[in-house]
Amino acid sequence: MSVFIGYLLIFLARVTDVSMATVRTLMVVQGRKIQAAFIGFFEVMVYVAALSKVVNGLNDPRNLIAYALGFATGNYMGILIESKIALGNLTAQIILKREDNADLIQSLRENGFGVTVLEGYGKEGMREVLHIVLKRKDLKVLENILHEHDEEAFITVNPITPIMGGYFAGSKKK
Repeated sequence: MSVFIGYLLIFLARVTDVSMATVRTLMVVQGRKIQAAFIGFFEVMVYVAALSKVVNGLNDPRNLIAYALGFATGNYMGILIESKIALGNLTAQIILKREDNADLIQSLRENGFGVTVLEGYGKEGMREVLHIVLKRKDLKVLENILHEHDEEAFITVNPITPIMGGYFAGSKKK
């Protein structure tokens, strides 16, 4: 039984440290220095503990299998955790198909989104183009509002790092 617990500990340690690495990497990319350093401190402690257990038991290939399975599962879990906490900011560009979009624009603004409306000219003529900056966690709300008003809208979303000024969805008040 204790041998099984050893494999389980290696597996869980790897799941933990790789999940932490995924979130830490996101923090680094977003310039969140303190959070990245804090996570990195604990991540490396867990990593070294797991690696030590495997290196001390290299004669048992099941240690290596538990380590590799923990790594793979940790990648999956890290991505899952990252998608749930949805840190970061996005910019959405929406090219509308409909001609009268006043209700959509009003609905977006009522839900706290800052909307800049531009005119664009494409293959099929004039179109309204909406430019919105939002928090990643608010993306589903934006998608639902857009789907409700214009199912044929063309939507692109990109990660950004806002610098200064303007109305930002993060400051919305209900």
